[in-house]
Amino acid sequence: MHRLLAIAAIFALTLAVIGQAQARTVYRCLRDGTVSLSTAPEPGSKCTAKTIDDDAAMLPNLWGDLGVFSGTLYEWRAPDGSVMYTTRRLPGAVPYLKFTVATPEASPAHEGLGALGPPRLDAHAKEFRAAAKAHRVDDAFLRAIAHAESGFDPNAVSPKGAQGVMQLMPDVQREYGVVDPFASRQSIDGGARFLRVLLRRYKGDFVLAAAAYNAGMGAVAKFGGVPPYAETRAYVGKVRALHARYRSAMGLKPLDPPLRAAQ
Repeated sequence: MHRLLAIAAIFALTLAVIGQAQARTVYRCLRDGTVSLSTAPEPGSKCTAKTIDDDAAMLPNLWGDLGVFSGTLYEWRAPDGSVMYTTRRLPGAVPYLKFTVATPEASPAHEGLGALGPPRLDAHAKEFRAAAKAHRVDDAFLRAIAHAESGFDPNAVSPKGAQGVMQLMPDVQREYGVVDPFASRQSIDGGARFLRVLLRRYKGDFVLAAAAYNAGMGAVAKFGGVPPYAETRAYVGKVRALHARYRSAMGLKPLDPPLRAAQ
């Protein structure tokens, strides 16, 4: 087992010790620019759950691209008496064991992204610049959506009926004035208009905008965030990774500072 997976294995063993079975749920928690893993949602952190089957052939990289680092797994008792294991030193936590993890370079903390490929700044460059400027949408985000949706193919058609570079559904085409969905300029302009509406709705949250672009605003409202659909979660992860790559390729500053492991 690769050392980057060691901490996930530690959690599986820890949960086994306290009597869990069949599957392990690990929480990836973010706070103040740091990332930690825990066996329950950490108080004061924004946490997402990942269930790992006992017989999983490989364990996911939950850390992200952090390089080689050492840390401590702590045991923490909540006010209700429940015990949690976490890599963040919460008040009153006691050290449980030390660990060292090596994460691979440029590894997103998401499985199933597939081959993203390098940024393609030459694809419909004038159209993207014009639409991004006209509708005040981040050019890199607009390109990331197109890259994830169609690979910039103006003739792309999905099994669900989405069309063109931005893979707009017919109802979205009508709403945003796209007469010919296979004309790259119209598709990109319509996609930019749609993304502007989504970003306004979600107060600039690119994650929620990407989720709504894929699953619809109704699904995001229903679940109060990214819907628990495997396709949507994979899509959001892919768009986030592409967004970062396009901003880097275009010489733009990262939207978020790099994460550090919590201590």
